[in-house]
Amino acid sequence: MNQFTDKEILGDGLSAAKATTANFNMFSNECTHEKVRNTMLNILEDEHDIQDDVFHLMSSRGYYPTPAAENKKILEAKQRFECGVTR
Repeated sequence: MNQFTDKEILGDGLSAAKATTANFNMFSNECTHEKVRNTMLNILEDEHDIQDDVFHLMSSRGYYPTPAAENKKILEAKQRFECGVTR
């Protein structure tokens, strides 16, 4: 019998949440009726909250490490965006 680890379960949940937010974002962009669009946007916000909760749970358990960015890289990114260049 295969047992999934908490890390695997949460990783699947995070992947599902990311896919769901992408889909609801696309759906909201395609709505022609304001009430339907607002409903899609409300669902999208809820899904982003779920994604954030799962991410923070994974991060707190060490399953999703997020190392701090180097100051040099932060300054380079800032300069690129200030100039309007994204590459």
